[in-house]
Amino acid sequence: MKARFFVSPVLLSVVLFLSCCSSESIILDVFSKDSTAPVFLECRAVSSTEIAFKFTRPVRLVSLYFDTSAEVLAHDDGEVILVTLAEPLNIGVRVTADILVEDENKNTLNVLVPFRARNDRVPKLVINEIRTEGSNVNNAATARVEFVEFIVKSAGNLGALRFFCAGNSIAKPVYEFPPVEVLAGEYIVLHLRTPSPDNADETGIDLTVSAGNESHPAARDLWVPGSVKTLHKDDIVYVLDQDDMILDIVFLSTSAGSIWSKPAFTEIALLAANQGAWFPAGGGDLTPGTYTIGPNDAVQSTNTTNTRSISRDDTQDKSGCADYWYITANSSATPGFLNNPKRYIP
Repeated sequence: MKARFFVSPVLLSVVLFLSCCSSESIILDVFSKDSTAPVFLECRAVSSTEIAFKFTRPVRLVSLYFDTSAEVLAHDDGEVILVTLAEPLNIGVRVTADILVEDENKNTLNVLVPFRARNDRVPKLVINEIRTEGSNVNNAATARVEFVEFIVKSAGNLGALRFFCAGNSIAKPVYEFPPVEVLAGEYIVLHLRTPSPDNADETGIDLTVSAGNESHPAARDLWVPGSVKTLHKDDIVYVLDQDDMILDIVFLSTSAGSIWSKPAFTEIALLAANQGAWFPAGGGDLTPGTYTIGPNDAVQSTNTTNTRSISRDDTQDKSGCADYWYITANSSATPGFLNNPKRYIP
């Protein structure tokens, strides 16, 4: 005779209710957690031995590898993971980090990010001459490409400095300087295209390495790869250090109004005014942050050509104001040496 088991309907209801509630609780617990990964914001070298990785919310470091022999000594978790290295990195070298993090909900994020090692020996740079127009840019023998010339006012290292043309982008630099030791009095010509394979970056003490049209044997020639035009008559050219401080800046405009044609220009104008990096005409004594900069305060660049450059009056040790700039006469551009004092007369 088979045994029969009787389950009370009341007991069965209780078991099913508890089972249902338990499953629902687990499901609610799972879905109440944020399943989205944290977002990586930036990586910055804050010292020669400290690298900061910034995220949108607190995270824990799971693993970190560098494409150099850098060894991690310690780190702090949080929205900013501050990593301390066992040995200093060389000034301005390019390093790639492979970092894996997770948040409190076990959401992970793996990022491969390049950065430049800290440079605490930044030289004083002054923008000295600008050519906004090129010619014969596809002919290596006769090409005249756009350029920005600098004078080094104090010795240091160019590593990790960034050059921007605001009309091109204020988020991505046109050129990132390699770690190069420079001396006071040097001329640096940043050619904004590379028309010839003979155009080589001069990163050592030999300033005759670069060949090709307009390579200067006594100046340091550096070349932006490619053939895309990045500088225009209406533009803002500037150099930033690793702390986003402006080393030097020049505003160019073909109009004299008070409103910029692009939001990016307005943003950089505000930055320059707040840092006291550029002043209205005759306004060198103004307090930073108390004035605005508009197209009417820029160097008027309508008449620049491939032979008429925009030049700083290098008989004066001043910059940062349109008063100190002029358009050179025809065929008077001088990349790599003293500016031609001959001025264009409309």
